[in-house]
Amino acid sequence: MNIFNQLVPVIRGFRAAKKSCKAASFSFSRSFRDSSVEVHSQEQEVIIALGSNVGDRLHNFDKALQQMKKSGIQITRHGCLYETEPAYVTDQPCFLNSAVRGVTKLQPHELLKVLKKIERDMGRTDGIRYGPRPIDLDILFYGNHTINTDILTIPHERIQERPFVMAPLVDLFGSDIDDYAIKLENIFSKRSGGLLETWEKLGGESLVGKDGMQRVVPIANQLRNLSSKTSIMGILNVTPDSFSDGGKYLSMQSAVSQVQLMLLEGADIIDLGAQSTRPMASKLSAEEELDRLIPVLEAVKSMPEMEGKLLSVDTFYSQVAAEAVNKGAHLVNDVSSGQLDSSMHSVVATLKVPYIAMHMRGDPSTMQNSENLEYNDVCKEVAYELYKRVSDAEVSGIPAWRIIIDPGIGFSKNTEQNLDILVGLPLIQSEIARRSLAVSHAPLLIGPSRKRFLGEVCGRPAAAERDPATIAAVTSGVLGGANIVRVHNVKDNRDAVKLCGAMMERKRSYPCNGKHN
Repeated sequence: MNIFNQLVPVIRGFRAAKKSCKAASFSFSRSFRDSSVEVHSQEQEVIIALGSNVGDRLHNFDKALQQMKKSGIQITRHGCLYETEPAYVTDQPCFLNSAVRGVTKLQPHELLKVLKKIERDMGRTDGIRYGPRPIDLDILFYGNHTINTDILTIPHERIQERPFVMAPLVDLFGSDIDDYAIKLENIFSKRSGGLLETWEKLGGESLVGKDGMQRVVPIANQLRNLSSKTSIMGILNVTPDSFSDGGKYLSMQSAVSQVQLMLLEGADIIDLGAQSTRPMASKLSAEEELDRLIPVLEAVKSMPEMEGKLLSVDTFYSQVAAEAVNKGAHLVNDVSSGQLDSSMHSVVATLKVPYIAMHMRGDPSTMQNSENLEYNDVCKEVAYELYKRVSDAEVSGIPAWRIIIDPGIGFSKNTEQNLDILVGLPLIQSEIARRSLAVSHAPLLIGPSRKRFLGEVCGRPAAAERDPATIAAVTSGVLGGANIVRVHNVKDNRDAVKLCGAMMERKRSYPCNGKHN
């Protein structure tokens, strides 16, 4: 079910509840018409929209967010990133749009001055209204206040008619309505009938993915729509002790040959790891991991076949992540989501590359301990714990638009729990959506390849014999919403992914929506 279809009745329920209580209990908003207005409060929650269509649009966003942080605006949540066709003045380049939620002690007009200064410092000049600009920063909401002065109107005018504003705005909330969402609903409903209802009236999620609005992920100096087709991530372990292929690719020649084979067979991403994360694996230092990793990474990066392909580094060390990205890696794949290195999130934030946040409890030596396998509801608990780690990453400066989520099949789960995860991917996404719609829209990666649970189900003790079971698991995952599949056997899983894509496309285009007479 569409997340927003679930959310609108919840909003209506809160609105009904408000009406049944005393008016004084819900006097959320205050209206100001004097330009000297001050709000006497320690901190205010604010929502700021971002837009750019001149120069390096993503760099403009990164620079603006950095300047906002320096100016006393602490960003706590990010919307997704949208590439949109221009509105009003259509003869100009496409825009990049998003929105952020944060807290500040700045007064409303102080905040306006700060944002205008950032715009000017980044090259914005007076020009055609709605015309091209390197950066556009608009205050959509300031606390629970409505403000109407000569220079500032809050809520920002015309929000309700702009899908490119509404899409990232609703991303900042979840279907479990928090206090601030209730306050904004109270303000917004006076103008247009409610935040989420307005988004639905515009077309809601059905607008995303069409020519005029694409939800995108920035990777390798490109904006990619990872929901348009499932990507294949080929695994290269340059380790002596990985559970499936340990010791096979220790020489440079064998490693390069394997990458060439995976690319020939259709891999979109090569995931390079130099530290085993199998259960009970011994832990290398960051220096030891780098000694194994960097020579192979440099050789792979220089291969002509890597043109247009992506290179990911599989590490839980921030030092390794930083060095790998400096040497040309495009993504950081962290099995611990920052739990095994407290600097990981802040380092990745400065690297400005996509971050794969995976669910795991403990570390590889403890993840299969009995206490780490205790779940009342594995899908709900994995979703909650994964959301919390992504939320920490956002506060550290990794925007939601650079997050990829991985529920961690085979990590801190037994056979039954892995099966629950595999068939419960939509539930995991909907559970995350309760807290953050933006994070629920993050690309979803799964890695069931040759895992022990497949051998236990199919009676295949040797990892190399689990490829048919892997194909079945990948098929289930793709049909359940996975955007990236991490596999050892690229060739056969590529066929499975292609078939799934054709089936899903056929289902979308079927005239009776899949129903037969």
